[in-house]
Parts: sequence; structure tokens; C-alpha cells
Amino acid sequence: MELTAQIGRGVLDGLAYVGALTRLSLQAAYYAFIGPFRGRPLRVERAFSQAMEVGVRALPVLSVITFFIGLILALQGAYELRKFGAIHFVADAVAISMTRELGPLITAIVVIGRSGSAFAAEIGTMKVNEEIDALETMAISPVQFLVTPKFLAMILMLPCLTIWANFMGILGGSLFGVAQADFSFLGYINATVDALFLRDIITGLIKSVMFGMTITAVGCSEGLNTGVGAESVGKSTTAAVVISIFLVVVVDLVFTSLFFFAGKG
Repeated sequence: MELTAQIGRGVLDGLAYVGALTRLSLQAAYYAFIGPFRGRPLRVERAFSQAMEVGVRALPVLSVITFFIGLILALQGAYELRKFGAIHFVADAVAISMTRELGPLITAIVVIGRSGSAFAAEIGTMKVNEEIDALETMAISPVQFLVTPKFLAMILMLPCLTIWANFMGILGGSLFGVAQADFSFLGYINATVDALFLRDIITGLIKSVMFGMTITAVGCSEGLNTGVGAESVGKSTTAAVVISIFLVVVVDLVFTSLFFFAGKG
């Protein structure tokens, strides 16, 4: 009975946490898309600054990682495809794997490490320094002032980063294709284009938007719930990274299942 009670409490706590994240995301969406028409101005300059931090400054590390991921996919795919005399399908394998799954997922993990943790640390430090209380005293919503610019930057930049990650992954795969699979570079690109359908790219971009919302909600929620002292900021930052990765994988599973059964129907 004790074990059952612990499992029940854990499930209820998890559902309550997801509910809190959903509520925070809905509030940020309201301030981003409806608030400006109801006298609640959007901090456009701050959103632009966050977009630069989330997107542009993540390009170097994301480019290198996804290029190598594409090369690894080509190597691993070719290892099996060679057994069946189908090594020419390596371009298809890399393109579909990157656009449907690995492009959005690797992008989300990189952004979690760079920006999700930063969101928690920034807001957590403000909470410890009582700056959040000062905003509320001045009748300024912390969600509108702090969360909404991050939310808007994330949902705009994650799809852009995902498209770039897909491109770099395919480029990495082309290195193997040209060197070992008797492709010309143009031939590899043509094979990639022939293998892809629009739905492959669209499903990845839909996932990336959901990942962006998840990362923002977790990072900001952990920051807003930070306790007292510098140690609490560290704990909030760590929790933001761990929980974000876990929930991104769960969201990925949910949407992959939905797309699978929708395509099957």
C-alpha cells in the first residue's frame, strides 16, 4: 500500500506540474497574441534580443553537432544498407531521419542547454533578489514582462533552427555519400529532394514549436519557483534542464504517435 500511495502521489504531482506549465504557456500566449490588442504592450525589443540569443548565437554549436549527426547517420545507415546492396538509399535514410526526428530533437536539446537553463538562472536570480516581488508591487505581471518575450522568441526561432539543423545534417550525410557511396554532390541533393515529402518537414516543424513552448514553460516556471539563496538558483537551473529534456522526449513521443496514426488512417 505504501508503494501504491507513493506512485499515486507522484502521478498527481506530475499532473499538477504539467497543468502549471500549461497555464503558464497559455498566459504567455495571451500576452503575446491577444494582450497587445487590449492595452498590454508587447516588449518587442526584448523579444528580438531573446531571439538573437536563442537563435543566432546557437548556430555555430548547432551547425557542428548536426553536421556530425548527419555524417554518423550516413555511416551507420550505409553499414546495414551495404549488406543488401542498397547503399544508394543512404541519402533517403539521412534526410528522413533528420527532418522527421533528429533535426527537431537535437535542436531542442542544444537550446535546452543554452537557453532553457539561462531562463531558469535569470528569473531565479531575480526571484532571490526580490525583483519579481518588485514587479508585482508595481502592478507589472512577471509573466508579461519576463516570460512572454522568451516564449515568443522560442516559438519563432526553434523552427528556424530546426530547418538549419536539417540542412546541416543532410550536408554531413552528403560528405559520406560523395566520398564512399559514388554520389556526386548534386546527385546526393537530388536524391534527398526525391526522398522527402512536405509532410516530413512539416511534422518536424510542428514538433519544434511544441518543443519551444515546453522549454520556455519549464525554464521560466523553475525560475519563478526558485527558493531562497544561490543554491536554490543552481537547483532550479539543474531541474530546468533535466525536466525539459524529459518532457521534450515525451512530447516527441506523443506527436510522433499522433502523426503515425493520422498517416495510417
